[in-house]
Amino acid sequence: MPRKPQIAVVDGQGGGVGKVLVERLRQTFGQAVKITALGTNSRATAEMLRAGADEGATGENAIVVGAGRADVITGVLAIVLANTLLGEVTPRMAEAIATSPAHKLLIPFSKCGVEIVGVAPDSLSGRIDQAVRQIGDYLAEAEA
Repeated sequence: MPRKPQIAVVDGQGGGVGKVLVERLRQTFGQAVKITALGTNSRATAEMLRAGADEGATGENAIVVGAGRADVITGVLAIVLANTLLGEVTPRMAEAIATSPAHKLLIPFSKCGVEIVGVAPDSLSGRIDQAVRQIGDYLAEAEA
């Protein structure tokens, strides 16, 4: 039996973005993928688990290990920038995610304190939908 693609959703603070990502990923892919919630704090992890993640872990080491095991990593752009999300993203976390061989789909989010020049304005919901579509495209290419 082929292994399910592993998608790591990384979030912090209240876990709201991660929760929506997990919900949309689960609605789109059902049980065909394994979703791992990686939270910078327990609240974020709990929100993503409630939204339908298969498993979850919290903290720096969990994110470092999880980033190395994932086929796809998704979350807001801040997860690859040290000391963002009010300091919740440690340099070690950001480096592990950025250097992971996983395919990364990062969502620009102005509340992270980083603005990407040339990115068309869109709602957070619209950007999450786009990320889910691109994950589907990536998974389809990986199977081919």
